[in-house]
Amino acid sequence: MDATAAYAISASGLRAQRLRMDVIAANLANAQSTRTPEGGPYRRHEVVLEAQPTSGTFEDALNSSNPGVRVARIVADDRPPQLVFDPGHPDADAKGYVAMPNVNVVTEMVDMMAATRAYEANVAALNATKRLLEAALEIGRS
Repeated sequence: MDATAAYAISASGLRAQRLRMDVIAANLANAQSTRTPEGGPYRRHEVVLEAQPTSGTFEDALNSSNPGVRVARIVADDRPPQLVFDPGHPDADAKGYVAMPNVNVVTEMVDMMAATRAYEANVAALNATKRLLEAALEIGRS
């Protein structure tokens, strides 16, 4: 594997984790949104990641022109909304219940920490590759 592939793998991970953090931020921002353009409360979204498709041997996969990870899709969580009794709310039904988003703030924060750590790991991999190349150049100069 050459340095370009190592950079490409880390860069794909950075892009994927950044998008994951953006989706989590949107979930947190809409944790109290009871009305959406589609109707009903906001639905939590999740990012589904997958390895870049490769074929052949493991060595072929390492030498692939598009190694790394990619976002397969962003899916809406199909869990039902939480019903909260609040008869004074403008979106309350006849019984006084409001359908609230299926967003759990604690879960979102844990997911955000995991995405942040994965992002940091990809930055560390980029820096390690850079240091390795710099060391190789220093050896070549000597």
